[in-house]
Amino acid sequence: MTAMDTDRETDAGRALRLLWREPGSGPVGRGPRPARSVEGVIRAAIAVADADPAGLDAVTMRRVAQELGVTPMTLYTYIPGKAVLLDLMLDTVYQDMPRPPWPPDTPWRDRVTAVADANRDLFERHPWVARLPTSRPPLGPGVIAKYEHELRALDGLGLDDLDMDAALTHLLAFVQSTARAALDQRATEAGSALTDQQWWDAHAPVLAKIHDPERFPLAGRVGTAAGQAYRSANAPDHGYAFGLARVLDGLAALIDRRTP
Repeated sequence: MTAMDTDRETDAGRALRLLWREPGSGPVGRGPRPARSVEGVIRAAIAVADADPAGLDAVTMRRVAQELGVTPMTLYTYIPGKAVLLDLMLDTVYQDMPRPPWPPDTPWRDRVTAVADANRDLFERHPWVARLPTSRPPLGPGVIAKYEHELRALDGLGLDDLDMDAALTHLLAFVQSTARAALDQRATEAGSALTDQQWWDAHAPVLAKIHDPERFPLAGRVGTAAGQAYRSANAPDHGYAFGLARVLDGLAALIDRRTP
């Protein structure tokens, strides 16, 4: 094993201890009792990411230290670096998500819809979460509690374990993609100084004059109908509702095939 491998194992071990708040995972070093806490550092970083339009780009060890009134070197005694801090931030907002129990007779579509809506609400409260990759989530108590709760929405439907995991992954990927689309739309609107309706009102009359309906008959008919209905080139709320219904329909077909 190389020294680099040893360093990675050490960092991974400390990250997991911090995620689970294991004894010995707090500030490193001797001296008087610290005036801050790991939890306080995490909450300060979340507040920065929530409030700053730059989101996670605004979260630096220096910026968080400034918010807490400490030096950056002091912050490193609590958390070894930004990568671990991001893991702690994500696990914390997952831990904060409400997880009300479902009555036993709750239809599975209602349970799955509640899971989707809860994640969409999470992205509304913390838009930076939608930008994070999901391939290697932090293995903390928030992530695992969220996974456990959301799997219960699919339990007892005749799906095997791999089907349940894949169905949940598919559902959450759909919600995250629609959240990103909504964030992109807001960023475009903020950057252009025009609302989507103003943009559409400015472009629609010009497009009507130059558009060739014989060359693009379907694009003209469907695009005009959608534009008039949404007053925009995109409608995130409609896309979410329509797409979620299709995800549920697909799960229903899978459940039917798996049910004897």
